[in-house]
Amino acid sequence: MTTLTFFTFTKNRFWAFTQMQLAYQSLLGVKGLEFCKMLGTGAGNGFSLWPDFSTYALLIVWKSKKEANVFLKTHQLSKQFDSKASSKTTYFLQTIKSHGKWDGGNPFSASDKKEKVGGKIGIITRATLNKSRLIEFWQSVPKASRAIANASGVSWFKGIGEWPFIQQATFSIWESEDAVQEFAYRSRPHANIVAKTRKRNWYKEDLFARFEIIDIQKTHFT
Repeated sequence: MTTLTFFTFTKNRFWAFTQMQLAYQSLLGVKGLEFCKMLGTGAGNGFSLWPDFSTYALLIVWKSKKEANVFLKTHQLSKQFDSKASSKTTYFLQTIKSHGKWDGGNPFSASDKKEKVGGKIGIITRATLNKSRLIEFWQSVPKASRAIANASGVSWFKGIGEWPFIQQATFSIWESEDAVQEFAYRSRPHANIVAKTRKRNWYKEDLFARFEIIDIQKTHFT
């Protein structure tokens, strides 16, 4: 089970920014936690050079949904975020397929479920960029962002990342598996970008993960 929570802030933005480093100390020893990342977000579409200081994301891989809910409802760090944020949205994600590496390993274990997923699909793409390819990569970002923005069946997407310029990711929500397949295998702009990525060796490390969105919890704070 993976949770990806987006917190938005109208106030307390500097505090939120500091949690990019400080939050990890509070996450040590949390029951059921297997992998975690505190992530900033981009102001543009998809990968973005410009940060969005109003929005941060917390990605955690859990042993079970029960342990995820216990953390979200009772843990001190979760309560602290709730007290300072203006809203939060948590996506509960069950891995369908994942390949590649994040910090040297793949944190997302695919389920044994073989039948086609009937609901919405979440996609995480993540990469550590080769420093020698940074300029070339960022010059190609607008075209990549337009490709996903114009795709049929994508309902929302956001750039997320650990470090500006070098470690980047996106999270996107799709209406169905068919929409994902259509974009992945029939979109010429997307195919061209993927081919260029491989040919030009943009990435030092990369990962692609597809999830079934099994629950969405949204809260607005006063």
